[in-house]
Amino acid sequence: MDVRDTPLEPLGYQKLTGMSSAAALTVPKRARSALLKAEAQAVRWKDDTGLQGATAVTATEGMLIDVGDEFFYSGKLHQLRFFEATAGAILNVSYYA
Repeated sequence: MDVRDTPLEPLGYQKLTGMSSAAALTVPKRARSALLKAEAQAVRWKDDTGLQGATAVTATEGMLIDVGDEFFYSGKLHQLRFFEATAGAILNVSYYA
């Protein structure tokens, strides 16, 4: 089943700024997915926190979310880490059950 076809229950919103070191989300209980959008500057992300051999997310290491891009993530939200690709990045996050 495609998660986009399932009605989602909104659980809250978070704005991340100052991501000059790896930043984690404050995930609400029951959250299974999140819609993320980069604003002002690009943001990098990784979701392999705690896995053997994993490297930390940095300004040059990780998957890129360009300014204005929306990214829907469904998985272990507590493992996500973010880092600004350039100073001044903002990451808007909406949580869903």
